[in-house]
Amino acid sequence: MKLRQSSMPEESYWETFFDPSSILGRLHIGKELRDVVELGCGYGTFSLPVASAISGTLCSFDIEAAMVERTRRRAEERGIINLRCEQRDVFRDGFGVAPHSQDGCLLFNILHCENPVGVLREAGSVITEQGSVFVIHWRHDPSTPRGPSLDIRPRPEDCMRWAREAGLRLDESGIVDLPPYHYGLVLKRQAKTVSPANATASFRRSPGSKRG
Repeated sequence: MKLRQSSMPEESYWETFFDPSSILGRLHIGKELRDVVELGCGYGTFSLPVASAISGTLCSFDIEAAMVERTRRRAEERGIINLRCEQRDVFRDGFGVAPHSQDGCLLFNILHCENPVGVLREAGSVITEQGSVFVIHWRHDPSTPRGPSLDIRPRPEDCMRWAREAGLRLDESGIVDLPPYHYGLVLKRQAKTVSPANATASFRRSPGSKRG
């Protein structure tokens, strides 16, 4: 299933909206992370720098074959060998990795979907006890040059509420400012979480949605 408002602008224009190096630094995504999964590779805007930053493998999934192919090609051109990019409907089939096996899960510009709690539960089910779910989203501001409509665009407090429902908590870094257009959250598993099997089953029963 695609996310709501899923059309992507032209690649070079899209990449003017982000400073990946600054964002990864502010979220503390680096060599201390081994294996990481990503929902939605897009053009590889974050896939490539994340794969270069971590010490293990980034498994990135996108429902669009063209996005997967573009990200693979860019990785090959840059000699990045620790990026596995596959076409997969994560909303329907999950991440396809072992429970509690990942140091991180990237949910970038994703939580305007129809079932954000389900997405967060699935993310929480794949990270290790000390792992992190990394969230970024467009600010709830009509002046941003892109992003989903404000009626479905989440505020930080929405993301935190959904995270609690999904068995996750905000870490000590709090809400992270990611200028010029985004904010970020680093989420950790709560002491007691939904079992991976139940979380995945609940996630897959929920309706899917489209990308923005």
